[in-house]
Amino acid sequence: RRATAVLLLLAALTAGGASPATATTDPAADPAAAAARTTWALEPGTPEGPDGRVSFRHAVDPGTEVTDHVTLTNFSDHPAAFDVYAGDGLITADGQFDLPPTGTTAEAAGSWIALGDAAGTVAEPGTVQRVEVGPGAQAVLPFVVRVPADVTPGDHPAGIVAALAAEPGSGVALDSRVGARLHLRVTGDIAPALAVHDVTTTFTPSWNPFAPGTLRVDYTVANTGNVRLGAEATASAAGPFGLAGAEATGPALREVLPGGSARGSVEVAAWPLVRLGGDVDVTPAVVGEDEVTAALAAAGATWSAWAVPWLQLGLVALLVGVVLAVRQARGRREAATQRRIDAAVAAARG
Repeated sequence: RRATAVLLLLAALTAGGASPATATTDPAADPAAAAARTTWALEPGTPEGPDGRVSFRHAVDPGTEVTDHVTLTNFSDHPAAFDVYAGDGLITADGQFDLPPTGTTAEAAGSWIALGDAAGTVAEPGTVQRVEVGPGAQAVLPFVVRVPADVTPGDHPAGIVAALAAEPGSGVALDSRVGARLHLRVTGDIAPALAVHDVTTTFTPSWNPFAPGTLRVDYTVANTGNVRLGAEATASAAGPFGLAGAEATGPALREVLPGGSARGSVEVAAWPLVRLGGDVDVTPAVVGEDEVTAALAAAGATWSAWAVPWLQLGLVALLVGVVLAVRQARGRREAATQRRIDAAVAAARG
């Protein structure tokens, strides 16, 4: 029976990375593997080897092409075979850059990349190169980015991956891979833009009736422009007529790709004033070493929510009940005293 284990694409795939991507296989995870522990890296380079870059970054014109090199290093003490291929870039739910699973056909910028073999022969885009690397050795592969003539301006994320080739007949496919990110920006009019939608709210009252509750504001930030952007969001909340207004800032979204979206949330201290309302304001931010000369405009959305003060209403009802009970008891005591006085007076007269 065939089993598949998938490891997340590891790499200095973000602009802030400081070291090349490396991966290590665990022999215990693949009992059929004959080779011992395998460690390898994939990083940008020149025909001579790695050049210190943490990712590829190219500004390209429509209808042109650019050539670069990627270096595959086998740090192990035994030879190993790797499958090297290109793919489209994406952002995972936790905000990390990744590529689709092995075997996924590239449809965007990944389909522009033609990889070469260790001898320097460049194949057609979409070709998977099987590369054998000796112990402690490196293989330098050229690649060409062929930009379509009708492509739109802006950022087009992609990457190159080196996956440990599966042993024939092992019965286990271990998809362990590392990658190098390609920042591809097609020249033309840059239009950074974000939009906020799908705002939902959840109010959680405090156990202390004399303290505010917590209003969680969830929202989606969509990148409606053509360059990647980060986002910082602030949410405000207030009761009717602006009573007890408050605001808070949520965790920043590090990167939202063009055409993509990401969920975020902000928690605001809010009093349960029956009906609450407010705004979610998102401020775009330039990511990493990107250059965005166009003006960055904030985006926002409004929201409203019910926040019924059940605990406070219950406390008021309890207090009213106590007051009424005290008054009723006092009335009964006064009536009984009056009856005793009346009886004593009647007895004295009789």
